[in-house]
Amino acid sequence: MPVGPESPRFLRLSDVADILNVSERQVYALVRRGDLPAIRVGGRGVWRVESEALERYISEQYAATRDHIAAHPFVDEETEADTRSAEGVNADT
Repeated sequence: MPVGPESPRFLRLSDVADILNVSERQVYALVRRGDLPAIRVGGRGVWRVESEALERYISEQYAATRDHIAAHPFVDEETEADTRSAEGVNADT
């Protein structure tokens, strides 16, 4: 189920799971931890996630990922060793 102007205002957890390509249990855990805002409808514990809340969550996760990557840049050990070797630096020091 795509999220966009034509999507319904509220999504079932199964719809959110499909969109994020994760299990319903993972979505439920996100909701229970408060990471993904949702509402409980009726007395049977039926959860719904607002489409806009899901879009905000996705945007926040992109931002968190960018921050993580910036703080922990990928270093290819082979390339690093080749660079040190070319610069005449002993890789063991």
